[in-house]
Amino acid sequence: MSRVEAAFCRSAPWRAFTERIVVPWVLRGEELAGDVLEIGSGAGANAAVIAETQPETRVTATDLDPTMVAAARARLARYGARAIVADADSTRLPFDDDHFDAAVSLLMLHHVINWELAICELARVIRPGGRVVGYDLIATPGARLLHLADRSPHRLLTRNDLARQLTDSGFHDVDVTPALGGLVARFHATLPTSSRG
Repeated sequence: MSRVEAAFCRSAPWRAFTERIVVPWVLRGEELAGDVLEIGSGAGANAAVIAETQPETRVTATDLDPTMVAAARARLARYGARAIVADADSTRLPFDDDHFDAAVSLLMLHHVINWELAICELARVIRPGGRVVGYDLIATPGARLLHLADRSPHRLLTRNDLARQLTDSGFHDVDVTPALGGLVARFHATLPTSSRG
């Protein structure tokens, strides 16, 4: 993530936008409950919205950037044991198999060069019957231009590649829906309730 993106993710406008628009849009009116993981949580704005609006959750927010981890810890401290912040690489999550009831990934997969491995890790740490929800930038001329300008490391994904990876990782009921003129895609998938083979 570039310095500009990092500063924006810690800003009041982003907090307001994520609370009023992003999280409700991604959740599609569904409730989260139990242990919820957010990968690439940045400064914790999304995790705070989840903790605030989804009272049956215990949120674990993760990020690889120490500055973001510190900001998220400060932001989420008021939720006590209902919100944990961990320094974690989304491609090597430090959690046991079947640890979470759900996972959230909000506009961060394209910053993970091997985002396929991050999806495999989500499938590993989510319990059978659990789900993943999120959205991300799609490989479009606009997204490429944006990241060319800010020079942040990234690897954009396509809608089909994202759907294929979710399926290949063991998720069912995969739905990847483009939005904002195809600039982003919102996704939702569940793991089967049967035990892993």
